[in-house]
Amino acid sequence: MPKTLLFVVVPLLSYGFWLSDEFKGIAAGIAIFIFGMLSLEQGFKAFTGGMLERILQKTTDTIWKSLSFGIVSTTLMQSSTLVSIITISFLSAGLLDLAAGIGIIFGANLGSTTGAWLIAGLGLKVKISTYAMPMLVFGVLCSFQNDKQLKGIGYILTGLGFLFLGIHFMKESFETFENTVKLADYAMPGLKGLLIYTLIGIIATMIMQSSHATLVLIITALSVHQITYDNALALAIGSNIGTTFTAIIGSLSANVQGKRLAGAHLLFNLLTGIIALIFIREFIIAVDRIDAALGIAVTDNTLKLATFHSLFNLVGVAVMLPFMNHLVALLEKIFAEKRPNLFRPKYLNPSAIGFPETVAESVRLETIHLYDHGIHIILHAFGLRKRSLSDQSDLKQLIKQNNDLVEYDIDAGYEKRIKGIYSAIIAFIGQANSAWEMKQSPNLALLRDANRTLVEAIKDTKHLQKNWARSRTSKNQATIDEYKKIAYQIVSLIQQIEQFRREIAENELPLLSLDVLKAMIEDEDMRMNRSIDTLIRERKITPETGSSLINDSTYMYNIKKNLIKTAETLFVHDNANAIRIERQLTLNEAEIRGVVQAVDAQ
Repeated sequence: MPKTLLFVVVPLLSYGFWLSDEFKGIAAGIAIFIFGMLSLEQGFKAFTGGMLERILQKTTDTIWKSLSFGIVSTTLMQSSTLVSIITISFLSAGLLDLAAGIGIIFGANLGSTTGAWLIAGLGLKVKISTYAMPMLVFGVLCSFQNDKQLKGIGYILTGLGFLFLGIHFMKESFETFENTVKLADYAMPGLKGLLIYTLIGIIATMIMQSSHATLVLIITALSVHQITYDNALALAIGSNIGTTFTAIIGSLSANVQGKRLAGAHLLFNLLTGIIALIFIREFIIAVDRIDAALGIAVTDNTLKLATFHSLFNLVGVAVMLPFMNHLVALLEKIFAEKRPNLFRPKYLNPSAIGFPETVAESVRLETIHLYDHGIHIILHAFGLRKRSLSDQSDLKQLIKQNNDLVEYDIDAGYEKRIKGIYSAIIAFIGQANSAWEMKQSPNLALLRDANRTLVEAIKDTKHLQKNWARSRTSKNQATIDEYKKIAYQIVSLIQQIEQFRREIAENELPLLSLDVLKAMIEDEDMRMNRSIDTLIRERKITPETGSSLINDSTYMYNIKKNLIKTAETLFVHDNANAIRIERQLTLNEAEIRGVVQAVDAQ
């Protein structure tokens, strides 16, 4: 809740407490109910360390699957807020597209209507406070355990206990309140009442930041006849519109995708509310017919309200779903993405911290972003561009032709392209690790190492560049040729890694596995050292030049080794895919030598 709103609400609540003990009971019931929802969210977060994220990734490839995920997850967790947070995290990490995210939000709106059915169908029909007490006892007991899963169960039980207790307090207080003040006397019929009570519903939900809390307040008041059925319908419409306030506030610190999702949420709830207001009479008739078919008593207004809440949300989805592509286009136009700063992090969203697998994927994508910058620097050090790797040009010829190029400033490139993103990744990993048990983040340790090995490759390139640049003006052809071999081997390896990366991304079987490339590195290192020894022995180069070449061939070896290690972490990240590749590309030593000789002969 914004501080400005807090300064208004606190005095009003204090005045209400002074006036009426019954008001105090109702307010306490709302507070207990909201606290129960927070505990329930906290409990379900304990189970989002992989399972929920994996389900989300596999069940959002179509609009209908996204819609179903939103319905089921919100029904189970009774928290559209938690589902929205997960969705925004995945959107920000680039793991979902906007259409899938909107589908989940539509589904979450439908799933949230099950809360009204539970409250109206169960919460008011039995004395749920008797169930609340044991839930609280067992919940607190489990929450003190060290095991993360038990602690999560404890929070869930505690949350349910507080939900039930909050409903009990509100119902009891409304019943007592009826003896002193009858709110139904202030009922407003007609269009005026419809609009005013809708506005009250919007304001109440904005203050409580929970449509569930508003609905339970409406249903408990309706159950003891403190508000009329028509006014309750208007309040339900208002609560649906008011719930977007929380999403809008949450999107203020989100990236453009988060803002688009909040915009979709607002448009959906606003349009749904307008449809419900315009066709309120038709909805009332439809609810009566549906309830008659379901065997719900004509006098059971609480269940009729639950039916209405589900019906107008269902109509909203039915109206909006055919225009999904148009909605996406409209949101992309309204929230136009500014030209991204290539030298700043793209995928590190703080809202993902609570979800380990989402964090790991965000860091992996950001490390690939860093890798692309690193490859840019290494190629520029040898006077090449990344586009040189994608065509069929002869790399040896390209390297031979770049003698006149100005020496690339690796230090400046590092400061501009690497340092900021690298620092952000390390800080993000540290923040995530501090929020979890260490056993939850082995992937982050591998990704941290991938970042480190990439930076080491860049630093080794800087050391190598000095002598390589000097060799271009050398009078000794043997020295020039050896340094061109060094450049060629590094650039050729980058080209092969890029080819491997493309083939993996397209789910194809790579022509060369990373194990073969590792074997090639070892073979090339031995041949390079033998070649230098031969040149010194035949006096084609001086021992001083030979020692420099040996040092620089060591830099070359380390650069290639670190690039392979980085690529292995980044591009063979799916374990099932890695096993498939390993099984199909397992080569014995003789086969590896054959590949090496074939490549060398080219």
